[in-house]
Amino acid sequence: MSRVLGVIPARIGSSRLPRKPLRPLLGKPLVLWVWERARRMRFLDRLVVATDSEEVADVCRGAGAETLLTSPTHPTGTDRAWEVTRRLGRAFDVVVNIQGDEPLVEAGAVRAAISMVERGFDAGTCAAPVRDEEEFRDPAVVKVVRAGGGRALYFSRAAIPHTCDRAEERPHRRANSRLKHVGIYAYRPEALGRWVGFGRSPLELQEGLEQLRALENGMRIGVAVVAEAAGGVDTPRDLERMESRLRRGGATEA
Repeated sequence: MSRVLGVIPARIGSSRLPRKPLRPLLGKPLVLWVWERARRMRFLDRLVVATDSEEVADVCRGAGAETLLTSPTHPTGTDRAWEVTRRLGRAFDVVVNIQGDEPLVEAGAVRAAISMVERGFDAGTCAAPVRDEEEFRDPAVVKVVRAGGGRALYFSRAAIPHTCDRAEERPHRRANSRLKHVGIYAYRPEALGRWVGFGRSPLELQEGLEQLRALENGMRIGVAVVAEAAGGVDTPRDLERMESRLRRGGATEA
């Protein structure tokens, strides 16, 4: 079995939801929901919260989470995960970046991303079927097109793959051709170092998607298909929806 380092990036500054890691969700900071979920994943040999904020670090340490203060200048979670990897040494076979705003992250999805790295891809991630036409057209939902073997061809906020002739769409549509990206990344440590070393790329900046940096530089990303995306928190409305979902699942106020 691979030795796996889990990293939860928790940046304090967010344009859409300021102080996002500390936003209360049923009375508990959002980042702690993610950490508590991830620490139950027994295939993670070590789990670290990586933040640029002393306040976030204090909250996480108070809950018992291993926490590292990282540079406030990192442009992406991938860059933050690389700093943690460098500081902890290269004793791990796989590094997995678990988004700090997904309190319902599924162990199966994390394991599926890791499995793509174990199959030989430079990095692994996940996708789930798009639910409906509205979601397919929504630029906030990142879509991915992959080859038959699972290799990512492109990620976009646009509705891809486009069907040029709608009269022929249904009989020729490949199963699971409409996929939305699930924001979990796994990497070999050396591949993570190369990814960060490339610097931000033109398509990455244009679409606002860091995974395009890797594709533009010839890296192979494997995409595992999972049944459903857990969903993240990016706006105050997302917080309300997530609280309702957690209550339906039996969670109570902290």
